[in-house]
Formats: sequence, C-alpha cells, structure tokens
Amino acid sequence: MAFQLKYLLSCMVALLALVNPIQKVFVMTTLQSQFDEATTRFIAIKATITAFITLLFFLLLGELVFSYVFHVELYAFQITSGVILFYNGISGLQKGTFIRVDSGVNLRDITAVPIGIPMIAGPATITAAVTFPAHYGHTNTIVSIAVALGINYLFMYYAKLIGKVLNRYNLIGPLVRIFGLIVATIGVQMMLNGIATFWISIR
Repeated sequence: MAFQLKYLLSCMVALLALVNPIQKVFVMTTLQSQFDEATTRFIAIKATITAFITLLFFLLLGELVFSYVFHVELYAFQITSGVILFYNGISGLQKGTFIRVDSGVNLRDITAVPIGIPMIAGPATITAAVTFPAHYGHTNTIVSIAVALGINYLFMYYAKLIGKVLNRYNLIGPLVRIFGLIVATIGVQMMLNGIATFWISIR
C-alpha cells in the first residue's frame, strides 16, 4: 500500500508541475481585464473539462493514434512539443504575457483553444498522459490528472484574488517572465529527451 501511495504521489506531483497552475493565474488575470468575473469563471470550467477529456483520450488511445493512425513515433512528438513549449516560453519572457485575446473574439474560440489546449492540456501534459501509464499505471495516472486539473481549476477560479496579492507587490510582470524562462527550459529538455530516445531507437 505504501509503495502504491508513493507511486501515486510521485505521478501527481509530476503532472501538477507540468500543468503549472501558477501560469494560469497570469492567463486568467489577462482575461479578467477583458471579460467580467462570471465569464472568466465559465472559461475556467469549460477549459478544464476540455483538458480532462483531451488528456484522457491520449492516455487511453495515444500510442494507438500516434503509431497506427499517423505513423508517428513518440520521440517525434516530444521534439515537436518541445519546440512549441520553447516558443511559448520565449513569448512569455519577451512580452510579459502568455495570451492576448483580440476584442470581439468568440468565447468558444478561446475556451477550447488556446486555454484548454495547449494552455492546460499542452504538449508536456499530453506526452505525460501517453507515457506515464507504463511507469505509474493507468489508475494512478488518471487519478493524478484529475487532481492536477482540480488544483489548476482552483487557481483559475481564485485568480482574481491571487492576482490582487501579486499586483500589490508588482510581481505579475516579473513572475510571468520567470515562468516564461522555465517553460522555455522545459521545452528544451523535452526536445533533448526526444532526441535521446531517437538516438537509442536507431542504435
């Protein structure tokens, strides 16, 4: 039982780090300057549901989809995902924001993409959903995804309160750039992991 709990906690912490709830505070703070509170909370709920369905789909059918439908190896997905993460991280580092919504945009257009995917269910979390079951087991991975997304939703729901505290000490801008650097670094690591896997496969 202790061994299983250790695996569950390890999987949960890893997924929580990949989902990165703190980043979503910055995303929701940006949206709150353009939409009212009820609208932003609706976005949080719908985006969380979208992300959960997406991750569950890749967890159950990811390898089948990659290998037999698209004939894509996992390392190719890791490298491509790493490039996307690196680009998003550099964008946050330079511009001080992870997302900007144009005026007049349809809420349906931003709830699923880019907030649900790839802001929550992004390249890193999708890769984890595909690869974690082999190490942690399907049940542990599904529970960990649910917990990570639940915590992420709470951060999004209370983003206004958290944002007020951060704004009081002028921390929003610097923290966005710091997390942009972290996201870019994760992207580089993901690319290196994909390259390493590719190298092992051809040897």
